[in-house]
Amino acid sequence: MQRQRFEQKYMLVEDQARIIREFVAAHLELDENGVGKPNFSYPVHSLYLDSPELYTFWTTINGDKNRYKLRLRFYNDRPESPVFFEVKRRMNNCILKQRGGVHKEAVERLLRGQMPGPEDLLRGDGKSLVAIQNFVKYTTQIGAVPQAHVCYLREAYVDPVSDNVRVTFDRAVRTEPRHDINFSTDLKAPSLPFGDRVILELKFTDRFPNWLRNLVERFGLMQCGAAKYAEGLAGHAAFGVSHAGDFRELPSKKNAHMFYA
Repeated sequence: MQRQRFEQKYMLVEDQARIIREFVAAHLELDENGVGKPNFSYPVHSLYLDSPELYTFWTTINGDKNRYKLRLRFYNDRPESPVFFEVKRRMNNCILKQRGGVHKEAVERLLRGQMPGPEDLLRGDGKSLVAIQNFVKYTTQIGAVPQAHVCYLREAYVDPVSDNVRVTFDRAVRTEPRHDINFSTDLKAPSLPFGDRVILELKFTDRFPNWLRNLVERFGLMQCGAAKYAEGLAGHAAFGVSHAGDFRELPSKKNAHMFYA
């Protein structure tokens, strides 16, 4: 049976995040990517693909129980660094994520439907290949094209024994429209959909650990939605920046966060 993965999101101010960091660090180890980095954080960049009518955006806005997102994830703009094809699906409250890494020069060919060869893949395992194939399938089904560049700084903590628990703090979330296959890390006029707030994500498999439950209760945390792609694109639309899709039916920015998960 497939193990069930869950995510819970909470919005923090920086002072809260620093205190909660100490609590989390007593149970988990700092992700190796954050070791020696300012604020223990590393940059994460994602190029989100969506249909011209913004199908995946609207499924998020509408709170559809079963939905997915398509993103190309990268961590810097060096030509030799990899890109990860990621399909993130939500089925009711469960999260299913598929991820396959490729070399940057192969991305456009694969998105056109060409089968990946061993020379294109970071790893030759079946899971990576299936993830890439599913990404291309979903892309083809809805005619997905690049829509937005989302980036942030991630501080992550992991279980040293298993992958059952992961806790992340995401800061400085920025988003702007991007309509080509471009892995530059530069942003010219981004929106900051969450301002200076910190997004705390508790990710766990099968069951909610007691110590995470204690964390939520001790700090009085209230679960919320925080969809970076949807919030960021909506923020641009509110100021007339985005030219993708029709945003006239968007909820007001004041209340929009309640609709995003």
